[in-house]
Amino acid sequence: MATEETTTSGTTCCVVGGGPAGMILGLLLARAGVEVTVLEKHADFLRDFRGDTVHTSTLTLLDELGLWPRFAQLPYRGLTKARIRLDAGDVDFADMTRLRVPHPMIAMVPQWHLLDMLATAAEEEPTFTLRMSTEVTGTVRDRSGRVTGVRLADRAQDGTLGAESQLAADLVVACDGRDSRLRAESGLPLKHYDVPLDVEWFRMPRHGSDPEGGLGRVGRGRFMVFLDRGDYYQCALIIGKGTDARLRSGSIQGLRDLVGGMNPWMADRLDTIGSWDEVKLLSVTLDRLRRWSAPGLLCIGDAAHAMSPVGGVGINLAIQDAVAAGRALAGPLRAGDAAGVAKAASSVQRRRTIPTVITQTLQDLAHRRVVAPLLSSEAVAEEDDVRLPLPIRLIERFPVLQWIPARLVGVGALPEHAPDFARRAPMPVPSDR
Repeated sequence: MATEETTTSGTTCCVVGGGPAGMILGLLLARAGVEVTVLEKHADFLRDFRGDTVHTSTLTLLDELGLWPRFAQLPYRGLTKARIRLDAGDVDFADMTRLRVPHPMIAMVPQWHLLDMLATAAEEEPTFTLRMSTEVTGTVRDRSGRVTGVRLADRAQDGTLGAESQLAADLVVACDGRDSRLRAESGLPLKHYDVPLDVEWFRMPRHGSDPEGGLGRVGRGRFMVFLDRGDYYQCALIIGKGTDARLRSGSIQGLRDLVGGMNPWMADRLDTIGSWDEVKLLSVTLDRLRRWSAPGLLCIGDAAHAMSPVGGVGINLAIQDAVAAGRALAGPLRAGDAAGVAKAASSVQRRRTIPTVITQTLQDLAHRRVVAPLLSSEAVAEEDDVRLPLPIRLIERFPVLQWIPARLVGVGALPEHAPDFARRAPMPVPSDR
């Protein structure tokens, strides 16, 4: 409850979280003339993200928003094929060039560049406000339990929080990720999937003679993914769920030996993995809310459905949620129609549930039929080959099937397009950028 010291301000829509979903939603609503405030707890976007993939459907969206000229100036690398490296040779797994889309690729771009670009475009709209270094500590509710705003505090450079204040809003949208504070506080029911894997993330230098594009490495009970970031790889070592502590109980040389054993071509740079402090654990979860909204509150993106890193589709799905939400919410928010806002919030879940369920079902299938068998074969002798799962064997035999994973990963089950009110002609790059 508010105290005499609590100050209160207001907005029409409060978006909590300045990630891709939050920034896209903020941009769309601002272009519709809705007063929207995006709250981001960090001081800037310059931090290490794992999800730096921008998929073909998102590239099409940027075109529709008039932002392609600006995106084209960012330091991205276009991935047209995904390849799995086996002991016996390479297998092309997904071919984006088979897709009939304006930009048949997945763009690897540091996420801070993408977010800066979206923030710049949104700040050109008079009804948009971005508040950085602002942490949401909870929701504000009326006597009926309806969410009427958020409690927040400014975050200092040392991480301490200042005096708490309140921001009133007709609608609060949680875009604050899989560890969403607003989702946890809401009490909305959650469905969990069993997950057999976690991921160790670390960086390694990339040399000019290295393989091009996206690369997966399968062999001897291990699975790695290398994301090409230009001068370095973002490396993902897939491990069994809950085995991180056992790995870290040994020296970092154990990890170097494991990576080098799978990838002899990286032997000259293994010592760049300096210590376990440079290896970050992603504890993988796969879940979704059974209800995405409550009175005054809507959850989208990872706050509504935490995705596995399989396929790298989490960002793509979150952005599509944001487009669907922006299209549904713009009219009733602009009109101040409370009943219409509640109806529109519910409609977002109805529209986005099918693609979410399809994607999570495929991820769950990949966990059980591909990842778990690979991880369970850790004891296979080094001279033995790991038998590939049937889907990969079929794609190897019939290359035309590469269209299927390319479509599922690059486009998704239900791609969303920019609403008419948000479309613009190609926008020039700002002169100060």
